[in-house]
Amino acid sequence: MSTASATGTGSASRWGPLWGARPTDWALSEDMQRPTYEAALERTGLQPSWRVLDIGCGSGAFLRLVADGGAKPCGLDASAALIGFAQGRLPQADLRVGEMEELPWEDDSFDLVTGFNSFFFANDMAAALREAGRVAKPRAAVVIQVWGAHEHCDLEAMKQIARPFLPPRPPDAPPDPELSQPGVLHELAVQAGLTPQSEFDAAWAYIYPDAETLGRAMLAVAGLAAIAGAEREHELENAIVDGLAPYRNRDGSYQLSNEYHYLLALA
Repeated sequence: MSTASATGTGSASRWGPLWGARPTDWALSEDMQRPTYEAALERTGLQPSWRVLDIGCGSGAFLRLVADGGAKPCGLDASAALIGFAQGRLPQADLRVGEMEELPWEDDSFDLVTGFNSFFFANDMAAALREAGRVAKPRAAVVIQVWGAHEHCDLEAMKQIARPFLPPRPPDAPPDPELSQPGVLHELAVQAGLTPQSEFDAAWAYIYPDAETLGRAMLAVAGLAAIAGAEREHELENAIVDGLAPYRNRDGSYQLSNEYHYLLALA
């Protein structure tokens, strides 16, 4: 079996320090994503004999579900801090820090490969999907999940809130692809040598018990607190709590419903 060769398009050095800045606070959100994982597993099944790779495994919430099902959890993330957090939860799991564009496993290693809101962080998404297909066994499922339509995602409001605290977008930067639009993921999967099988959407809500938890969780997303800097972090946290006030319930909790789009493909 062969291993991947260097691609020169790695994204880990950019995203690892940001996503790993506050692993405990990011886990507040990731641990609520169980409906995302269940929607995928309902369509792929999970056998105790399987080796499962989660690309962009974060704090290990999905892999904990895999382990509970008796399968062998394996994961990759750009962040050493998140991998360390996940390893504490899953001491026996095979967890590695690395590039999704250059996976550190041999060909045909896994019975299921997943990427939940992760593949689009690659500098070259098709290259990352190609790697997912390379390490999957022939005809094994590859799950690709992305955000759904903007108008169906309450967390779209965060973009407007955070934008003043972020570096300006380069004027020549291309627009972000609309990955949930019909045919977009299908085309990317075909480019990567995968065989698309089906697409579907699922919706569920993050629920934060109070403003303090909401602020902590949102500041951990993509290293927002680190990007804003210590001098503006409190200002950003206040902006988040104020800006998300329309999603506050009478009991003081916050509920943000979002839609997610999936493509199931075969290696």
